[in-house]
Amino acid sequence: MGPTVPLPRRPLDTDDQVRHWYENELGWATVPGPPVELLTGLRFDVLEVPAEAGHAALRHLGPGSPVAVQADRMLLLVAAGSADELPGLLDWLEWGSLALDLRAIGADGRIEAPLPRHTGNARGSAVDGSQGAAVWLRPPEPDCEVEPALPTLSALGGGGGGAPDLVRLVDTMATQCHRIRLRQARTQALAFS
Repeated sequence: MGPTVPLPRRPLDTDDQVRHWYENELGWATVPGPPVELLTGLRFDVLEVPAEAGHAALRHLGPGSPVAVQADRMLLLVAAGSADELPGLLDWLEWGSLALDLRAIGADGRIEAPLPRHTGNARGSAVDGSQGAAVWLRPPEPDCEVEPALPTLSALGGGGGGAPDLVRLVDTMATQCHRIRLRQARTQALAFS
């Protein structure tokens, strides 16, 4: 009898590849899907805004801050715990009394896991997320510690240790969300006149 040759393995499907990448390369918790989802509140929280408002705020992010796009929404990863701070921060910035299209996803939340670039785009043909599948605009890098680069409130006093400032990020997004809201109201008023 000769040596036994193992049977060929079944190739991983895309969802298995996605889960493997997030769990093993980045250390992020996932929920099996289709689609695979990332758990928020553990390593990061997410601020979700209209893509237009998110684009205006990108200048306040460091180069290691991951950002995804899904349909007409932008998902900005921020430090874990930021979702709990958002209502108080908006009040402090005097945006708390307005209904803004700005949502925080924190503990016990989930977002669709954008496909890592190496897996191809098996969920859809949209590279920009316009077809509904989440895609990375600024992907996280394996073997790089993402969490220290995420926007945090600790930068408020000016000594944030190099982390982007959550206050400036939220203020910029709130301003842009309000501008979008005013523009839509003006358009509706013109349509009815």
